[in-house]
Amino acid sequence: MPAKDLYHEAVCAALIKDGWTTTHDPLTLRYHKRDIYIDLGAERLLAAEKDSQKIAIEIKSFIANSALAALEEAVGQ
Repeated sequence: MPAKDLYHEAVCAALIKDGWTTTHDPLTLRYHKRDIYIDLGAERLLAAEKDSQKIAIEIKSFIANSALAALEEAVGQ
């Protein structure tokens, strides 16, 4: 299981403040007999439709010496 990103807790707190409920931390998906880890899974109830929205969130921080190198690393993952 991968390590949590520097801003993981801040993202969780922002989601809760916006009305989301964290359902998975991390969210694990199975693809071709391999596990894929996504930082968070969350859902929010829609009162008018009595349904829910679901999202998967990958958290990245750009803390490398070069913003371009950090972006390249994040996109490559």
